[in-house]
Amino acid sequence: MKQPIVSRLNRWIVAFLLSFFLVWLCYCISPVFSQSSSSQVEVFESAWSKVKDNFFDPDLNGVDWEKMRSQYKPQAAQAKSTKELAEIINQMLGELNTSHTHFYTQDEPAYYQIAGIFRRFLREDLKPFLPDGKLEYTGIGIYTEKIDNKTFIKAIINGSPAEKAGLKVGDELLSVENQPFQAIQSFVGKADREVPVLIQHTADASPQEIVVIPKVFNPATMFLDAVKDSVEVIEQDDTKIGYIHIWSYADLKYQEQLETELVYDRLKDTDGLVWDIRDGWGGASPTYLNIFTAPVPTITSIFRDGVARDRQMQWQKPVVMLVNQGSRSGKEILAYGFRKYGVGQIVGSETAGAVVAGRPYIMPDGSLLYLAVADVYVDGERLEGQGIVPDVRVSLPIPYAQGIDLQKEQAVETVLDSIGKASTMRLLINLD
Repeated sequence: MKQPIVSRLNRWIVAFLLSFFLVWLCYCISPVFSQSSSSQVEVFESAWSKVKDNFFDPDLNGVDWEKMRSQYKPQAAQAKSTKELAEIINQMLGELNTSHTHFYTQDEPAYYQIAGIFRRFLREDLKPFLPDGKLEYTGIGIYTEKIDNKTFIKAIINGSPAEKAGLKVGDELLSVENQPFQAIQSFVGKADREVPVLIQHTADASPQEIVVIPKVFNPATMFLDAVKDSVEVIEQDDTKIGYIHIWSYADLKYQEQLETELVYDRLKDTDGLVWDIRDGWGGASPTYLNIFTAPVPTITSIFRDGVARDRQMQWQKPVVMLVNQGSRSGKEILAYGFRKYGVGQIVGSETAGAVVAGRPYIMPDGSLLYLAVADVYVDGERLEGQGIVPDVRVSLPIPYAQGIDLQKEQAVETVLDSIGKASTMRLLINLD
């Protein structure tokens, strides 16, 4: 039985319209894919060119940079996300085997922290990518590390939401609001509200939910706040040990805070000092050692009550420097000088061996290339790739550490020992 002509015509029209729609859809979508691929290639090319034109070694550490371009460019064009593109570019940058050379995206706290350090130089370049004009991000203030495909907390910034909530170094991060942990994306739009974080304290413990209240971090001020929050006076055996953690040294204000605490404020009456420069960022000037090494006059002030009060502008009591593999760049130069001039003992684990000078470049999509632009020698010695080995080596396994800081504990013991020796020496001198 033949179908009516109108019915056959209707099916033909429907088929025609469906085919037309599919062709039109492909036409509309294909430029998006093409544009995405083109944009990825543009970012890749920009990063590749910045390295070619600005890397401190014109021979690029013996790496055939044109070959790297041919090898990694096709992969960049096929990248399905910004994260995947970053991984490909960082694989290429890794061929240079040099510190201060890394590609960061807006999904990483380090992006904002580096941009904050160099904000005066990047202000104009960053404007198109900061809709509200603010360089900030929402987070909980932790550093993490992937170990055996698990995410662990390796450091917690003093005074941060993570510290206030009771998270510990060594905790395994299982999820945030039932989703995989992401340093930035897990907390976007969630500042100042309760966010459940599922963690595991020990390998055999049951998962535990801890409520954290994320905050908006301003990279220009966050590390100074952390330095202030880190100050501690540890009383042991009738002795007071001062402790301070300098998370970043990329501004004079951090050293000024240290000196203020030592000379005028909370640490001035302590008997010894633990100077913690683990993790965070470098940028320190060698002159920061002056408060421990440079001779200065003692100032005596006599007020109306007639009492003479001495003010010593230099720290002349025992001090121990605390370092780890996160101590890098200018901090390593401080450690080098600390040892050379016999200021005190160094405790912890070997430093990063990352001693070149870097500067950031903003890419076409707003991502950031941090690039080594100058080689650095200290007293004629190249420290890049040569970490500072502590006098007292203490390892600090991260997984399930339960917040126990063996390095800090050893640093306190080392200071106490130095105080005891100094007291004995003074006694012998007085007896003579």
